[in-house]
Amino acid sequence: MYDIAIIGAGVVGCAVARRFALAGARLIVIEKGADILSGASKANSAILHTGFDAPPGSLEWQLVQAGRAEYLTLHDSLNLPLIKTGALVCAWDAHQAARLEQIVQDGRTNGVHDLSLLSGTQARQRHPALSSRLVAAVEIAGEHVIDPWSAPLAYITQAIQLGSTVMRNTELLAGTFDGHAWHLQTSHAAVTARSVINAAGLFGDEVDRRLGLPVAFRIKPRKGQFVVLDKAAARHVQTILLPVPTEITKGIVVCPTAFGNVLVGPTAEEQDDRIRATVEHDTLESLLHKGAEIVPALAGIPVTAVYAGLRPATEEKAYRVFSRPQRRAITLGGIRSTGLSSALGLAQHALALHTQFEQGSFAPSREAPMLRLPNLAESRERDWQRPHHGEIVCHCELVTRREIEAALCSPLPPGDFGGLRRRTRAGMGRCQGFHCQASLAAMTRGRLAEDLAIGNGESA
Repeated sequence: MYDIAIIGAGVVGCAVARRFALAGARLIVIEKGADILSGASKANSAILHTGFDAPPGSLEWQLVQAGRAEYLTLHDSLNLPLIKTGALVCAWDAHQAARLEQIVQDGRTNGVHDLSLLSGTQARQRHPALSSRLVAAVEIAGEHVIDPWSAPLAYITQAIQLGSTVMRNTELLAGTFDGHAWHLQTSHAAVTARSVINAAGLFGDEVDRRLGLPVAFRIKPRKGQFVVLDKAAARHVQTILLPVPTEITKGIVVCPTAFGNVLVGPTAEEQDDRIRATVEHDTLESLLHKGAEIVPALAGIPVTAVYAGLRPATEEKAYRVFSRPQRRAITLGGIRSTGLSSALGLAQHALALHTQFEQGSFAPSREAPMLRLPNLAESRERDWQRPHHGEIVCHCELVTRREIEAALCSPLPPGDFGGLRRRTRAGMGRCQGFHCQASLAAMTRGRLAEDLAIGNGESA
């Protein structure tokens, strides 16, 4: 019997697994996809937020603050990048400019004090590439950009090193609680656990339904389309450029990435489909036009990639977190655009909620095992710059044979080609795998993980 069963291996599920494993829990993570981060978590803007614009006093604000603080303390030991870009909330007309004072006030109420109100001229003096149309801006010095995939990989890897089990390609079908433990039916095996944590993202409401729990929210998938510009754009965009937000969305962002590109997006489009997120030519063209309106020098810079992701929006903007001690169940639902920033805070919160079930239910807490993830960020030394790397397999992203081999031999090897791309960036560059795909196929033939369970000494 496991102490904890976590449903979903997105960034939240990975962070929760790490936190409970450190607390001494024997746990299993059940993931429907072929690899971790196969749902909403695979597509985001990779910003580590300060929480300056979260609803003051909200649970989201508390958890973003807590998650950011923990990331700042552990990123160096895990070799995770942290690029301090700062951010500008940009006002493009008088109406938007009139709202900036309130943004500053709310930010300071939220404990974020490194905010400055700038005129359009002052903002352009600091960031000359900005359009002359800029009326005013708020500068937030503490915003960062991080690697959105290596961080959750580090969290789940530490959980595995502490004895946790991860099941991929495994869908939760149903669950019953007998008053003492949960009996879960999955697509591959029965699982028994004393408590269950729902971190299923886009299927959070459906998982609660399958567990027979009260369904207190409804997922309303919100699609976001992105354009990734060539690395030549990076010299023009060295800070995160945010719009004045609306009630519906934070709006279109122009943002540098840890990998040397520039993102433009996301859109905010309601849809019913929870799996398929398409990209549309006209929408992508409008994103390019919007990016060039904000930073004129972006006009004509080639597009490296386009993608779309789904956010697990609900009928309310707030996080939908529910604890049911009598059923030994916790639901972490409706975690939208700030999930990467709040994940470690959500994990702390879930552990605190679990203490309501009983005290001292786990083995003694444990130290975090030593772990250093390969660096994929352009701001630090990469593997190709070190000797004896074998060869460069992906020339667009300068990915070495040694990096690919390390991913394939890691404690949680990639479950599909998308997982390999997120672990190494192979095939994510200008040619999108046109030149390296054959080499990657040969290297990975028969080696992409097909295991249903990894960790805790098990492989089935």
